[in-house]
Amino acid sequence: MSNSCGLGHDGPRLTERVPQELVHKLASEEVLLTGWTTHDDDRHTVHARWPGFHTFYWPRNRRFDPLLFVETVRQTFPLLSHVAYGVPFGSHLVWDDFSFEVAPWAMLVPRAPADVVLEITCTDVRTRKGCLVSMTMDAAASLNGRRIGNARTRFTNHSPAVYRRLRGRRDLAEKHHGASPLPPAVLPATVGHCLPENVVLASTERSDRWQLRADTDHAVLFDHPVDHAPGMLLLEALRQAAHATCSATNSMVTGMSVSFENWVELDAAAWISVKPLRHNVLRAVIEQEHGTGLSGEVTIEAVPARTAGSPRPLGPLEPPHGTDAPHSSSDAGREAVGLVGYAAAAGCGVG
Repeated sequence: MSNSCGLGHDGPRLTERVPQELVHKLASEEVLLTGWTTHDDDRHTVHARWPGFHTFYWPRNRRFDPLLFVETVRQTFPLLSHVAYGVPFGSHLVWDDFSFEVAPWAMLVPRAPADVVLEITCTDVRTRKGCLVSMTMDAAASLNGRRIGNARTRFTNHSPAVYRRLRGRRDLAEKHHGASPLPPAVLPATVGHCLPENVVLASTERSDRWQLRADTDHAVLFDHPVDHAPGMLLLEALRQAAHATCSATNSMVTGMSVSFENWVELDAAAWISVKPLRHNVLRAVIEQEHGTGLSGEVTIEAVPARTAGSPRPLGPLEPPHGTDAPHSSSDAGREAVGLVGYAAAAGCGVG
């Protein structure tokens, strides 16, 4: 069943991109989502189109960047929160935990346009006085009709007033001005990148430990001002640490499972450590002086440079019953972009 979510649409349509405020982006060119459909029983279909080349999430070994998949899923959190669950702009969406896996063979960049479909189910949806408090979201993704991966997350929603009480009233300009100086970057090739400005790790005296480089002027990772290290920066740090540990040029991060345990502040040094846990899996931790900010596991695999490889089974893709065409959101509310952050003892902003 198609649902316009009170945004003034006469019927479902497809648009080039959803408005950037619906995915908490200031730069319209960073918006990956193109439309959505809401079904019964907290099920949704979200459409996206991936660029053949992205300045940050660029293809490696002819395969799409797995963090491009993660960013696509991340953009669905604010989109569905606003259009399907009535979350007002200015609210703060926060990651509690996040996991994903992708099949390397299915991530090959096609010659045709790369159209992505996310079949999403929301569970344990909790509200208070008609406002969303938290929910769990499962997403199954396909690229041009072939299954590419899954993601699962739980996140919370908090009003601006609650967020200010928990994070203090120090303004964003002061937070950015007080950010720690950037240490020298490791060589880009050692962490799977080409450009030094995209490196988020700096060397330490230990080969299994790095310092986080939080460049608040980075156009993608800091698309808009935030008062703590964004979740996508932290996941990118884990990905780069995995590549630094596995030096093979044909390696690919194919999965993560992480818990956001505490704020990672911008004005204090943060440290990323990894160690082998089991075959192809690393245990990763991000710490600051006040304790652990994030912990989890990262799966990294060697993939053939030009052949399909052997994917892990991901199970069948089952689209919701009665799937309709996606909505356009070109006329969606043009209110101020809501910043995102966390509100309890632990967590990280969704975008």
